Amino acid sequence: MSISLHTAIIETYQQILPKVADLVTKAEEHCREQGQEAAALTEACLAPDMWPFAKQIFECGHHSARAIEGVRAGVFSPEPDPVASDFASLHKQIADSMALVDSVAPDELDSIADRDMTFIFRDTTIPFTVSDFLFSFSLPNFFFHSTTAFNILRNNGIAIGKADFMGRLRIKA
Repeated sequence: MSISLHTAIIETYQQILPKVADLVTKAEEHCREQGQEAAALTEACLAPDMWPFAKQIFECGHHSARAIEGVRAGVFSPEPDPVASDFASLHKQIADSMALVDSVAPDELDSIADRDMTFIFRDTTIPFTVSDFLFSFSLPNFFFHSTTAFNILRNNGIAIGKADFMGRLRIKA
């Protein structure tokens, strides 16, 4: 059986990104119900040396939609700067990411799978092919940040479970 990059990568982003959007909604609802400022959750971290919820949400977009932009351009770099931490910005971030991911044509990634691309960060340059970048760098980072965002909310008392993470399953018709 052969599997396309679209099925493996894009459909995985499409499965999880809507649930990431739901996490932002649940965080916003929780703050409203508890009479808390957004920063109570958007700036919450699992550990002092980890990024806060808002940056985790940003990174979900960075390692999905902006990773697609990166493979199209042949270069991908991290965004080390702080990000907006209001709920409206987080909602927009994920909505924009979903729109870009949804726009990827089914054959686009396979047509560039063996093309060279480079990860650049400060003095570090790592050569990849498009498929190796997506499978060994982008997708693991995407899951790390979406899971961390989920865990920040769980750690802060929001009643969410696995169903709030898994997304729409690709079941046999």
